[in-house]
Amino acid sequence: MTRPRHAALPCSPSATDGTAARGRRTGLRPAGTKGSVLIVALMISALIAVALGSYINLNLGSARLARRSFHQQAAFNLAEAGAEEALWSFNQAALASPAAWTDWTDDGSSAWRKFDGFSFGAAATGSVKVYIDNKAPAAGVRPRIIAQALVEAPGESGVTKMLEITLARRSLFANGLMARNSIRFSGTRTSVDSWNSDPDSNAATAAIPYSVPVRNDRGTVASMSVLNTAVLVQQATVWGYVSTGGEQPAVGTQGLIGPFGTPAGTIHPGRVATDFNADLPSVALPAGGTVLASVGATLGTLGTTTSWRIPGIALRGRDTLTILGDVTIILTGGPGTRALDVTGNASIIIAPNSSLKVYAEGDILIAGNGLANPNHQPVSAQFWGVGEPVMPQTIHLAGNGALKAVVYAPYADVQINGNGDVMGSVVGNTITLNGNADFHYDESLANLTDNQPYGVVRWRSLATRDEQAPYRDALGRF
Repeated sequence: MTRPRHAALPCSPSATDGTAARGRRTGLRPAGTKGSVLIVALMISALIAVALGSYINLNLGSARLARRSFHQQAAFNLAEAGAEEALWSFNQAALASPAAWTDWTDDGSSAWRKFDGFSFGAAATGSVKVYIDNKAPAAGVRPRIIAQALVEAPGESGVTKMLEITLARRSLFANGLMARNSIRFSGTRTSVDSWNSDPDSNAATAAIPYSVPVRNDRGTVASMSVLNTAVLVQQATVWGYVSTGGEQPAVGTQGLIGPFGTPAGTIHPGRVATDFNADLPSVALPAGGTVLASVGATLGTLGTTTSWRIPGIALRGRDTLTILGDVTIILTGGPGTRALDVTGNASIIIAPNSSLKVYAEGDILIAGNGLANPNHQPVSAQFWGVGEPVMPQTIHLAGNGALKAVVYAPYADVQINGNGDVMGSVVGNTITLNGNADFHYDESLANLTDNQPYGVVRWRSLATRDEQAPYRDALGRF
């Protein structure tokens, strides 16, 4: 059979079609596609590089901030340390220590010193300048400490902190009733409030007696104990504040703690604190004093300051001892003895414009007609217990009408007896108010700072140029 003359012959594939066919068989992409993949890969690499660079910069920035924050805290601590050095010097000077102001420079009133050579690692160093505006303040004057700390590191700007610390002598009678352990109100109608017998802080002006028109709701009751028996307010009315070392005070259905107007059975939340602590230093038996074998009906002379030394005093029956002038009695009877014993109808009478200070290691009992003190200020009758923890004291006081006195005996069990008014301040190991006495804290006792150490009454950071300006010249001198 012959083939047709005009039949089409089979066509061989073109080169292009062959290449495409081979491409499909081998899986290769066209050259244009490979270029796109490379561009995308380069862009992703660039993004990763940018992100990595940002992350590294962030870490470096965080490290710098952390280091600067560390330096700021170090400067703050350094400034506080400088202020502590100045406070130590003040209190050493109060004790007449020759080392008090060693290495300080002064111009007669102000004093200054620079402490340096502190290292904080990574080549960071620190120094602190301390300036005192009044090195030997008069009574009632509050000196100030200015501490300026500088922490420097290579390649960084320095960090400074400046503090202003105001000092004042501490008072052992900053509270109305203050105990190491418990305070107990045993009466059913006991109350606590306050007044100020010397509102102008001027001894030359007449003292203000307690009365309802001048009373305040700032009576203070404080215990360092962390137990729930620290302050047993029970049915007492506390117009003021209560502080304990850790637990809420116990209040009965008729008791209360708060400002005037607080209803019975309630505690005002702003008038209770549970983080109280205090330093109650021991008191030493004073030296000196004229030795007595016995006492008569009077002791001392009006308008005169006298000091007497005797093992003990016992008043019986209708005995009276009248105190004339400013009298100090040092009772040398040892722990466990009855150093002062007033019983029966006997009494101690403090004459007008007179005062009494009693120091004792032994026990004190003033019962009978008790202590008669017509002076308006409780500070005119002071009882100082010098007992130690190994041999605690007992101090029992009763008043003839109103009992006006202050007691400082941090290791004594103190009992206040009576149904009248008790005015002043009491510091003891335990304190018990028997009867239905009303206790009135004399706020002026917070200023009774004789021979007491200095403490901080105001603290502030000087952060702005205006706050720092008053001290710039003084600190620039050294």
